[in-house]
Amino acid sequence: MGRLMRYTPAEKMEIIRVVEGSELSVRRTLNELAVCPSTFYDWYKRFLDGGPDGLEGHSRGPRQFWNKIPEKEKEHIVEVALEHPDKSPWEQPGISRTRRRPSSPSPASTGS
Repeated sequence: MGRLMRYTPAEKMEIIRVVEGSELSVRRTLNELAVCPSTFYDWYKRFLDGGPDGLEGHSRGPRQFWNKIPEKEKEHIVEVALEHPDKSPWEQPGISRTRRRPSSPSPASTGS
């Protein structure tokens, strides 16, 4: 399995020049250079749109996680867990849960 490589803007520019000047197909040239075609085409589009400056690194910003527990809630959960180390997570008092365990059907709902 290949390893992730980070290229400088100058290296990206050189790879673009090599691909443009190669007598081989783009795919074969990229294969010889061990560069993923989708990565190359991303660089090439940025080069066409912004010139050499378009090849500068671009930040995607801080990663955000959809299921991250808010810091205040996390502190509360840890505090309660430390106060009641003998209880399982499901038995901790005062901790609200949005995910519920499936309950067994009541006798009235089963028709028995």
